[in-house]
Amino acid sequence: MISIIGSGRVGTALAFLLTTHSIDDILLVNRTMNDVRGKALDLTNAIPANSDFVITGTNDFSMIKKSDIIIISASMIQTVSSRLDSLQKHSQMIKDIAKKIQQYSPESKVLIISNPVDVLTFMFQKYSKINRHNLLGIAGNLDSERFRYLLSQEISKKPSAISNSYVLGEHGDSMVPIFSLAKIDGKPVMQLLNKPAQSKITKRLRDYWKSIRDLGWTSTYGIARNSFDIIEAMTTKKEINTVASINLHGEYGLSNVAMGVPIKIRKDNHVQVSEIDLNSSERLSLTRSAVMIKKFIKNTDSMLVDIHN
Repeated sequence: MISIIGSGRVGTALAFLLTTHSIDDILLVNRTMNDVRGKALDLTNAIPANSDFVITGTNDFSMIKKSDIIIISASMIQTVSSRLDSLQKHSQMIKDIAKKIQQYSPESKVLIISNPVDVLTFMFQKYSKINRHNLLGIAGNLDSERFRYLLSQEISKKPSAISNSYVLGEHGDSMVPIFSLAKIDGKPVMQLLNKPAQSKITKRLRDYWKSIRDLGWTSTYGIARNSFDIIEAMTTKKEINTVASINLHGEYGLSNVAMGVPIKIRKDNHVQVSEIDLNSSERLSLTRSAVMIKKFIKNTDSMLVDIHN
């Protein structure tokens, strides 16, 4: 069974993909019972005729028992100017959810979509004591897809011509696009784009979500599909290489922080961090991004202490 905590736009879009592809039984969990039951009732009509899987909506957390995978897409506030706007409320939310998952389904794989994803991934492990290999923050693969699209637009090529478009670090203002490894039709991007062009793409990448917001929408289908890819790989025991936020234990010279890095999910569902070659500028930017995330983690700890005092 796959449980999705939070049945807003992203959670519902992800549930639709999982349902139409008959991946597994789906449990939608939300605070508002009528809302989540209505969505589950609608999604039931998207189940393929030859599928035995079911979808259920509930506000009862105890029903997540025996979940193989749990996705956290819940949100307490709409982001206004930064993904960090929601830091305090979402940190308390993730602490509460971590305790419930620890109580009802401690062996599940957990994927976090809620923002700020890197901080919440770190905080979730702190409060749940879950093995870091069972916990991923989903965003780096989305940022990498956005990077691929922006590169294709800059060179007037189709996105399919772009390969090795990694984005590491924070899912936020310090994210690090890896130009040194990206290729267009097999040619290194850095041979085709000068520094001003790279800087322009980096800014557009970091502001991509704002461009969607300014057009009256919120990031929904991209993150749902990129989350689906990871879930599908896990459930079908298919090896996949992607980018995700994970708690680092010395990889890239970094520890005590969760951030986007390349990972491999093996057929046995074991997650391992892949260390790719970065140039000196990219490595420095990645370290700076880690420092930024650690600052937010420290502030979050202080907020939660103040709340309970």
